[in-house]
Amino acid sequence: MTDQALPQPASTRAEIWPLIRLAVPLMVGLMAALMIGVVDTAMISPLGTVPLAAAGVTTAVLIILISALWGVITVISVQISQAEGAKDPARVAVALRSGLLLCLLGGGASTLLMLAVYPFLGPLGQPEEVLAILLPYWVSMAIWIVPFTLFFGLKALFDAVDRPWTAVGLSYLGVLFNIPANYTFIHILGLGILGAGLASILSQCVSLLAAWIVLGRAPGLAAFRQKVSVAWSDVWAQTKEAIPLCIGYAGEGAAYAFVGLMMGWLGAEALAAHQIVNALAGMAYVIPLGMAGAVSIRIGQAVGATSTRRLRPILKASFVMVILWQAIAAMAFVFGGRPMAETMSADPAVIELAVTLFIIMALLQIADGVQGTALGALRGMSDMTMPTVITLVAYWILALPVAYVLGFIFDLGAQGLWLGYTLGIFVAAIALPWRFWRMTA
Repeated sequence: MTDQALPQPASTRAEIWPLIRLAVPLMVGLMAALMIGVVDTAMISPLGTVPLAAAGVTTAVLIILISALWGVITVISVQISQAEGAKDPARVAVALRSGLLLCLLGGGASTLLMLAVYPFLGPLGQPEEVLAILLPYWVSMAIWIVPFTLFFGLKALFDAVDRPWTAVGLSYLGVLFNIPANYTFIHILGLGILGAGLASILSQCVSLLAAWIVLGRAPGLAAFRQKVSVAWSDVWAQTKEAIPLCIGYAGEGAAYAFVGLMMGWLGAEALAAHQIVNALAGMAYVIPLGMAGAVSIRIGQAVGATSTRRLRPILKASFVMVILWQAIAAMAFVFGGRPMAETMSADPAVIELAVTLFIIMALLQIADGVQGTALGALRGMSDMTMPTVITLVAYWILALPVAYVLGFIFDLGAQGLWLGYTLGIFVAAIALPWRFWRMTA
């Protein structure tokens, strides 16, 4: 049904409940993915500050690769949601199959790239005591990337065809497996930090296998199992659409990861504090990330149905919700930062630094929610290139140089690094909504 058939203005209020219904399971599902990292951190922390710092270095590089791969997953989600909005199950099946092939290629390439990066960690100034124990965990987490990417390629289907709770259940299946696996490998079998990596691989494979079984047997997904021919031209078309997204997401993720690497220049304590805040604050980031995913799907469905009158109301409704939720998260970091840090470490220096970083994290919550949600809306409209330019300028031209100046020249240390990174988030939070408003004028 087109806008010509429905000329009356769309309602922002009418978009709130559909967004909540989609965003909540997306957030809960993303929480499961992040909980694997939290479980790893919690299980590694009793081993001491150095193993915790090793997890921090690994996470810093993983963020770059996963961020880039998120561009591939986003393209799959947008294409499926637009095909679903147009009521074309054959297009859905083509987008899924070519997308999974792209996930396999991208995940494998990311694994090889992560292995190739390892020899450069020493020249990049990472602590020697961390590098002495890092390699086994590093290799295992590089392998973990492949099942992670394939699972989220399948999850994109469940989310875009209005079966998000199916994806939630599959995600938490991996989490439930991860907890006893971590404890067994790390503490009973005595594998130390390597055990955390092995547990993550097995947990993600459990979720992937279960998702594949659901796709193959669920009656409601039969239309998307139809035999369709997938040519390399389909994969290449997705790749071309994904490239600017991958660059944009990787640019943002790499900027954050580079902050983590600069933490290593300050020593193992700064790295450990950064890892604690990164693991726990990541749980709050599922709010804007889940809302961005929901907005991207809703916008994509509206575009597929040629219902452009709904575009602005969808974004306005998402802003109302994400600002309220991010304000609550900010309060949690301010008032709960110390108990959270004490849960993760017994080192007083690490705890005190983590508490300060939690306060800085609280300051950027609303801006982070706004920029992430606006970015999701632009993705849903298949606007890929200019948002990438905006994020690269915000983080690499502005945020990182300011972070270095504050952290090292003005000697503000870890706090200065995070304050500089915050600048990029605020710039993106202004520029991305402005871009959307211009495109929907």
